[in-house]
Order: sequence, then structure tokens, then C-alpha cells
Amino acid sequence: MIPSERNPLPGREAPLHVREASCSCGALRAVCEGEPVRISVCHCLACQRRSGSAFSAQARFPANRVAVTGERRVYRRIGDSGQGADFAFCPVCGATLAYRHDAQPELIAIPLGAFADPSFPPPRVSIYEERRHAWVQVLGEDVEHLE
Repeated sequence: MIPSERNPLPGREAPLHVREASCSCGALRAVCEGEPVRISVCHCLACQRRSGSAFSAQARFPANRVAVTGERRVYRRIGDSGQGADFAFCPVCGATLAYRHDAQPELIAIPLGAFADPSFPPPRVSIYEERRHAWVQVLGEDVEHLE
């Protein structure tokens, strides 16, 4: 069963906010409690390939605040830094639903599109901007821009 606001993750009080994400077909789901600790946009080439877009956008939550349910496959990628990341994707539709970087094992990232929520808060960090497509701009006075 997928936790909801009336049925939070086991052992937790009712959270302030619960967000639900799913893959394209709905077979793989994630429930995230509370607010994300970071919302970012990544312009690296690996994220462009993974997302099928000019950049990726994701929200990171504490791992103990995320419940992922459904059958999944995991793809492990070693990045330019030599550190790895595990990407959980749906074996039916192929959509990536969650991932965890070795450098931050206490966090789980969920692609923003998986929430299908146009009111989701905007990114505050834009990384790998040296690989950003010239026509892409991440706007906002409080956005941190990193090469």
C-alpha cells in the first residue's frame, strides 16, 4: 500500500506535506514526506541522456522520508568523479523514478516530472552549467549557478 497523508510512512507522525511520484505507467511509485532538502537542475551530459532532455530537474529528500514501491530495475553509473549512482527505473515503461548518489547516500533524488505537479517549488541550484544548452536559462535571484 502506498502511504498517504492519512497513512504516513510507518512509525511517523502525519507529515506536513506528502508528495507522490510515479513512473509513466504508474507501476513504480514513490511517496515523499516533507519538503525536499534540495531542488536542482543538472546540465551534465549523463543527465541529458538519462532524461532525454537538455537538462534534468530533481528534488532530493532524506532517504528515511521516501518510500518506493513496485518492481524496479537498477542501473549503476560511475560518474566523471569516480563515484557511482544507482538509478531505479520501471521495467515496464523505462522511466527513472529515483536515484541515490554514493556521495550522498542519506538522500534520494526524484525527477520533478515524476510528480506531475506544475506547482512544485522551483530549483534553487543549477549545476554543470558549462554543459548547458545556450538556449536554456534557469531564472531566479536566489538560484545558485555552478560550473
